[in-house]
Amino acid sequence: MRYKVLYRQILIWCVLMIFIDASCKKESQAPKPGKEQETTFTNPLLNAAPDPWLIQKDSTYYYLHTLGNRIQIWKTDKMSELKDATPVTIFTAPATGGNSRDIWAPELFFLNSKWYIYYTGSNGDDREHRMWVLENSSADPTQGTWIDRGQLMTQPADLWSIDGTIFQKDTTLFMIWSGRPFVAGSTDLTQNLYISRMRNPIALTGPTVKISSPQYDWEKNGFAVNEGPEIVRSPTGKVHLVFSASFCGDDRYSLGLMSLQDGANPLDPASWTKTPAPVFTGLASANAFGAGHNSFFKSRDGKEDWIIYHANSAAGQGCGNSRNVRMQKFTWTADGIPVFGEPVATGQAIAVPSGE
Repeated sequence: MRYKVLYRQILIWCVLMIFIDASCKKESQAPKPGKEQETTFTNPLLNAAPDPWLIQKDSTYYYLHTLGNRIQIWKTDKMSELKDATPVTIFTAPATGGNSRDIWAPELFFLNSKWYIYYTGSNGDDREHRMWVLENSSADPTQGTWIDRGQLMTQPADLWSIDGTIFQKDTTLFMIWSGRPFVAGSTDLTQNLYISRMRNPIALTGPTVKISSPQYDWEKNGFAVNEGPEIVRSPTGKVHLVFSASFCGDDRYSLGLMSLQDGANPLDPASWTKTPAPVFTGLASANAFGAGHNSFFKSRDGKEDWIIYHANSAAGQGCGNSRNVRMQKFTWTADGIPVFGEPVATGQAIAVPSGE
């Protein structure tokens, strides 16, 4: 009898141990509080974030936007979690000089095994806006030392210039930017798109070639503007130039599209064809006004294309820090034309980029 009682106690003890072990495994495999993998996100990603720029290297995204007096980099593995990243300040504007004010639209590139940031700066006088360059040889742009390489001089004339971006064709580098014609004493505020070959990542070799001027009504709201040029390539390698049109403080600020003929010389204005209608505009029902000044990126698994852009959440908020940053997926037509659709409404659940 005593053995039967002992056997029964051992059996109960074993069953309890199996139950406890299973419960522990289940608990250890469950996500920890606050660490659950989100499957959706909502726009905006960040507030007070005009002129967003994004570059992906390996499995890491580096993000920047206009701050006015400094440049910061946000580093993240998941774009849907951008708000959780802590920015690192890599440049603070000097007290005086040509890059002491209006630090706008910084763009980060990895060229010839070094990092470069191209940004707009001025001395506070609108007529003095120019492009400037920073350089860093560190593998991680949020670390190491950033060296000020000075003004990026346009050739042959020193043009008013903002919003510089890099276009690489094979091994040749080109700079594309928004500029005003060089006419002494001119009060013309028209902004055109220009291109120049680069001698290296810190110098243009010229000549400066105008490839676009505002010609349609949707490019002239407020005043005539083409700015914020960005290169995007289709899955088949077709080159497109997406730009922002009209005054940035106008609610009708929108995106236009230019396409480069396959195999053509990008320094020949005839090689570029402009789409006669805007390809992405604001949408009041989505709380998106003045949508523009974009950048592009791939999802972590490389299967999706995404656009990131700024917009105001209400009408009449102008060209300041009310602009917030948003992102959404886009697609391509069979012949390699980007299809951006309409802005997704703020607060609406969006599936995170694939691979996250």
